[in-house]
Amino acid sequence: MKYSKWIGMAACILLIAVCFMPWTYHADVQKNFTGFFSQNDAYGKPGKFFVFFSIIAFGLIVLQKVWAQRIHLFFAGVMLAYAIKTYILYTSCYNAYCPDKKAGIFLMLGLTLVIFASSLFPDIKIDTGKKEK
Repeated sequence: MKYSKWIGMAACILLIAVCFMPWTYHADVQKNFTGFFSQNDAYGKPGKFFVFFSIIAFGLIVLQKVWAQRIHLFFAGVMLAYAIKTYILYTSCYNAYCPDKKAGIFLMLGLTLVIFASSLFPDIKIDTGKKEK
């Protein structure tokens, strides 16, 4: 893909911003949960993970080396798996109560999918060593 590098870099920056958005609303405690806040840290702070891995993914996208793209594929896969786990954790019901899903949780999941897709189709030029005649 011609623009996969730029799309991946934009997705990394947007994912960092989405970590500060409300992901779910819990009416029983009347609070919005984000990537950095949950009541008594019940769900941890997945925003720290996403920020750290987004910075690494951004750096690997910028590097135009084959080894960097292979490592980026690994990191993007780990991010996607963790995003699915986080989605299930944040949106699951407890004590016969289901939290309201906000836009941030869907954006988090979608942006990690975009980062993974950009790692599958890197925009890289490979020098084969052959000279054209």
